Amino acid sequence: MIDKIRVPPVYLRRSVGTARAVPAATGFDLVPDVRKIALLRPSALGDYVFTLPALYALKATYPDAEVTLLGAPWHARVLSGRPGPVDYVAVIPPVPGVLGGDSAPGELDAFRRWSAGEGFDIALQMHGGGRNSNPLVGSLGARVTAGLRAADAPPLDRWVPYVYYQPEVFRMLEVVGLVGAEPVAHTPMFELTADDVAQARAVLGPPARPRVVLHPGASDRRRRWPAERFAVVGDALAAAGAEVLVTGIKAERELVDEVCGRMRHPARPSVGELTIAGLAGLLSECALVVSNDTGPLHLAAAVGTRTVGLFWIGNMINAALPERGRHRPLISWTIHCPECGLDCTRDIYPARTGGTGCRHAPSFIVDIPAVEVEAEALDLLAACREEEALARAYK
Repeated sequence: MIDKIRVPPVYLRRSVGTARAVPAATGFDLVPDVRKIALLRPSALGDYVFTLPALYALKATYPDAEVTLLGAPWHARVLSGRPGPVDYVAVIPPVPGVLGGDSAPGELDAFRRWSAGEGFDIALQMHGGGRNSNPLVGSLGARVTAGLRAADAPPLDRWVPYVYYQPEVFRMLEVVGLVGAEPVAHTPMFELTADDVAQARAVLGPPARPRVVLHPGASDRRRRWPAERFAVVGDALAAAGAEVLVTGIKAERELVDEVCGRMRHPARPSVGELTIAGLAGLLSECALVVSNDTGPLHLAAAVGTRTVGLFWIGNMINAALPERGRHRPLISWTIHCPECGLDCTRDIYPARTGGTGCRHAPSFIVDIPAVEVEAEALDLLAACREEEALARAYK
């Protein structure tokens, strides 16, 4: 049995857009008589954040349609009870190449029967090139399918080519443009609840002075900046009067402890203490987040917090926000694997290019100097203090 998790009505102002009876400026017609939309995106935290502008565009264009996110278990936990552009979450069963794990016998067939019974008018594929995800979307029984398509994927009714190097926010906007949805914003916005902040404060207390988060972890070890450099930046921020927290998941405890242990000033470690919702609440009250390119960095930006992000050049293209008033990405220009010399900017489809792919995992961002990160972090901390001083003056 498939459980659809209901989420509250969107906080979107209806004035930003309504369904139209004429072709959209994107060049793709609106789909008539749309009551239900499904979108496949069983992704990690950062990938979901990148999808938010597209979801708002979709909701603005089809304001009376139910939007169901076909997602992962964490989506149901975090989005349940949270306002936003998604009306329902349905957790998909494990599907090879789409969502990992082992399916129970008949589980995928039951999911397809459920989706056929839902009567989706539009099904959107927003999860990779489509070799595995396009067949799943095509089996949902929707009147119109649309989404991404790599060269090895079957077509949908409407599709755009999946080209690896593209800003993810605009990739997702291009997908919803296939059904006539025009952008209403390009900056992700993750909707907060009072419980998010309450959870963070229950664990860490309210900030008594500007609070800064350092996040030295990342699931992909190639995206990790050295711990000793995080410590240098943390000491500079602490010397400037900031309260420094070092965050990570349980598997990153050793890394978090190393950063704290290398700092001369006190820093508070926070490892596995908060849910994603509590993390959002924590980040929303921070003056600044300094992080590798990973979910908490993108969540911080989506709740309105200033960020200094540490990016490999390929990830910079796909994941960094374009604004520089509040967000300062620092770029590593390393393109060859430090161990084998492979050009990792080009061998991204080894099965198609005949390459073997690089399986090494050294840091690809060690060439980002600590002095540059420190300078950007202190500049944003000063900007935050100026903003707070102005707010107090005009109260």
